[in-house]
Amino acid sequence: MNFELFVARKIASGGLAGKKLAGPVIKVATLGIVLGMVVMILSLAVGFGFKREIRQKISGFASHIQIMSYDYNYSPDTNPIHADEELEQQVSALKGVEYIQRFATKPGIIKAEAAIQGVVLKGVDAHYNWSFIRSILVEGRLPQFSDSTRSDEALLSATLANMLDVGVGDRIRMYFVQNNIRQRLFTITGIYNSHFPEYDKVYAFVDIQHIQRLNGWDEQQISGYEIGLDDFDKMQAVNDEIYYLTSARIEDDGTMLRNRTIEQVQPQIFGWLNLLDTNVYVILVLIMLVASFNMISGLLILILERTNMIGILKAIGAEDWKLRKVFIYLSGFIIGRGLLWGNVIGVLLCVVQKYTGLISLDPENYYLTTVPIAINFWHLLLLNAGVLLVTMSMMLGPSYLVSRILPVKAIRFN
Repeated sequence: MNFELFVARKIASGGLAGKKLAGPVIKVATLGIVLGMVVMILSLAVGFGFKREIRQKISGFASHIQIMSYDYNYSPDTNPIHADEELEQQVSALKGVEYIQRFATKPGIIKAEAAIQGVVLKGVDAHYNWSFIRSILVEGRLPQFSDSTRSDEALLSATLANMLDVGVGDRIRMYFVQNNIRQRLFTITGIYNSHFPEYDKVYAFVDIQHIQRLNGWDEQQISGYEIGLDDFDKMQAVNDEIYYLTSARIEDDGTMLRNRTIEQVQPQIFGWLNLLDTNVYVILVLIMLVASFNMISGLLILILERTNMIGILKAIGAEDWKLRKVFIYLSGFIIGRGLLWGNVIGVLLCVVQKYTGLISLDPENYYLTTVPIAINFWHLLLLNAGVLLVTMSMMLGPSYLVSRILPVKAIRFN
């Protein structure tokens, strides 16, 4: 029989008489671990959930990687490149690539009966991946484009629709300032709402053939390619592979290609998301320290309460290290129970929020309508291992107090 483990279990269960403090102390210490774990699990789930949702919104509009003309023109009125089917096939064959699609952009002014608004028309073709846009469509339907005929259908955001006081089925005029002011008529077939003002206030989707005609391009000239991946974490690796495909290509007119990730396109947003990661890690460290000091206080009280017992055990030959192990085992019981209930409650709260959206957010400030949740098994495993390692390590110091207790004085201790 393991003597130290036996005594620790007896103390934890209240089987050894003391000064009636063990029960409340163990409960308070366990509650501290439980609350700490719940807060840390929620911090991780919300932090990574928020980051994931914002990433999806940005990559939904602009995909993960773009291939465009190698120039210094960063305006929506881009210089064209020629569509290259061989390049499309090579990129599609790369591991991790879900799709590659053509696009073209052009700035213009929308005029409705009530107001006018500057926008960027994003021209896409019949092969465009509408998966993300379909998930945020709030009214009407997606526009239908074909390779043979030019469509006058358009998709607007709810933000633009409200500003212009238009809806599904309304016709709007678009004006383009070139050598001569040109106009186009479009019919609104659908309205989307991503709650991301950087895009909602700017972009409207139309047939790419309109952009090509307005710019005087032929049907093979485009602004560039958008490339979607099956995993955001593969983005840099895939971008490096695409670089080797594009860097050696020079078109007949001397145009060179460049590719860039969405992080390079929107550095300010991803810099902000990285700051959120820092906040999560700071919260984890602070909560872990608070839980550890709570355990230290509880362990010291338990040792002082059992001073008389320690003295008796020392008098009959118990070694200091064995007595220290008694209280280390006791700490392990408390921490283990706290981790168990903390995980159960924390994960349960995450699941409830994930599937019910119980706690809502103001989309104008947070870009989301509900608190996002992303639960990752490996994150939970590392969190539990970290809490267990840190708290158990910090129990070694307080347990040294057992070695300082003298049997003669301890037996008399009351």
